[in-house]
Amino acid sequence: MIGHGGADRIELLALTFRGLESGLRKATKRRGESRHRPWPLSQRPGFLIRRLHQIHVALFQEACGEFEITPLQYSLLSALALRKTADQTTLAADIALDRTTTTGALKRLAARNFVEIAVDDEDRRARLCRLTPAGAALLAKIEASARAAHRATLDNLSEREQTAFIDMM
Repeated sequence: MIGHGGADRIELLALTFRGLESGLRKATKRRGESRHRPWPLSQRPGFLIRRLHQIHVALFQEACGEFEITPLQYSLLSALALRKTADQTTLAADIALDRTTTTGALKRLAARNFVEIAVDDEDRRARLCRLTPAGAALLAKIEASARAAHRATLDNLSEREQTAFIDMM
């Protein structure tokens, strides 16, 4: 479970970010080359989304590190638990990743005996994947910790704000 260390980590990241932005402002002033007003990182949606992802990964690792599974691998195991059997392209679409990255993650899960990958009899080019009993057992063990990491990611938002945030995604 995530203790107060997660909140401390978020505060540390926020302080680091503010320091980075301050340093960028000072560097721009020193150079004096720029006539346009710089767009602060703290106002860039893409940058903020990437930072939120980094924070979530840190919280996930803190909560789930003992399982030696990444958030991506957890997503794949979860998608397979819902689908029972799926080809790699379908799984890639389920977790919003490219097929190459998904295939690599599936191979790593298969090497640890959490996923079975077999040639599809109907389409020899396709690979069908399914959870092994060991993969299902891991998913059952990690679930509470993974949910805690997801909750911690949005912990600073009210319940209403969390709902709105998820709805916007």
